[in-house]
Amino acid sequence: MTEKKLPFNKDQIEAIIKKYPTPFHIYDEAAIVKNVQKFIKAFSWNEGFKEYYAVKACPNPSILKLLREQGCGTDCSSLPELVLSDMAGITGENIMFSSNETPLPEYVKAKELGAIINIDDITHVDFIHKNIGLPELVSFRYNPGPERTGNAIIGNPVEAKYGLTKEQLFTGYKMLAERGVKRFGLHTMVASNELNPEFFVETARSLFQLARDIHNKLGIKLEFVNMSGGFGIPYKPEQTALDIDYISGKIKALYDEMIVPAGLHPLKLFTECGRLITGPYGYLVTTAIHEKHIYKDYIGLDACMANLMRPALYGAYHHITVMGKENEPCDHKYDVVGSLCENNDKFAIDRMLPKIDIGDRIVIHDTGAHGYSMGFNYNAKLRSAELLLHADGSVDMIRRAETIDDYLATLKF
Repeated sequence: MTEKKLPFNKDQIEAIIKKYPTPFHIYDEAAIVKNVQKFIKAFSWNEGFKEYYAVKACPNPSILKLLREQGCGTDCSSLPELVLSDMAGITGENIMFSSNETPLPEYVKAKELGAIINIDDITHVDFIHKNIGLPELVSFRYNPGPERTGNAIIGNPVEAKYGLTKEQLFTGYKMLAERGVKRFGLHTMVASNELNPEFFVETARSLFQLARDIHNKLGIKLEFVNMSGGFGIPYKPEQTALDIDYISGKIKALYDEMIVPAGLHPLKLFTECGRLITGPYGYLVTTAIHEKHIYKDYIGLDACMANLMRPALYGAYHHITVMGKENEPCDHKYDVVGSLCENNDKFAIDRMLPKIDIGDRIVIHDTGAHGYSMGFNYNAKLRSAELLLHADGSVDMIRRAETIDDYLATLKF
């Protein structure tokens, strides 16, 4: 079981709302720092361990700077994400650039910043080599195909557009060496929001075995293996959080069994978590503005799926707290909805909650990753502000809410 707690009470959130009207996303700085420190400590047995935070999860330079101060790099997949990393003071090999169907300007920026380029397709070796020149350190993204089973979100690896086959990996590393590359890495990602700890242990086993095979067949010693992200969080109270110490311990045992005797120590271990690092520590704060009673009972919020797409996109569960009514019985069944002209604009369906009155503050949990970042402007909805809650209770706005002028700024009319 996971207790769904808030870092503020009703009086505190009302004081914040007086300055920053709902809806907004607010992030708990102290909890994020404590969480990432615990994660990094769990893997401290690996001398070169590094967490490359997935920028796509929460693309705000204030969050990236906060994580940089804890020793994190960034995992980027586009030119703007590279720019955001640079804004936060993250450059060089503190950036992993993993992209697919990548436009040339994005490779140019990645090389300019000195990022580790993680190639998604074997044809990109010569694409990069001919256009900008290969950097000293290059990684390949591996797609295990039928050898692994993905999960519901990321799908079957055989159907995935990402990565190289095993056969292509060996050809690719040979191509890199022939073109002057001196340092090599290996990357894979085959799950998203996974709560089975054994999944990550098996990912490490797969990468360690490939590291041995590459060394035996090609004489190439990998500098790192990157098991990427996919570490899930317990969105539902009845779910249990991953035991990171357990996962790390099992991976260390594999490292000692597979890497050390093969003469491949030291081999750096990287991760690219996003959701695990910030997901549980972000909250979408909204206000109930309407109620409707037809064939079902509806509560209408001043937020919509433009502020949080996951429930509409995946049918994802996000816990809901009605501020000030935490101890009241959940004896009313509601669909909690937004105002878009789409019937899937629902934060919750048939959710048992306390009686909700107009003006109640509704807090939607676990929006610290893939919350604001998946926002959009359908129906000309404007994206909300992002706030950072400090340990002393003070709040900074780290992104202002969009205005109509922002929405119209790109029009030529």
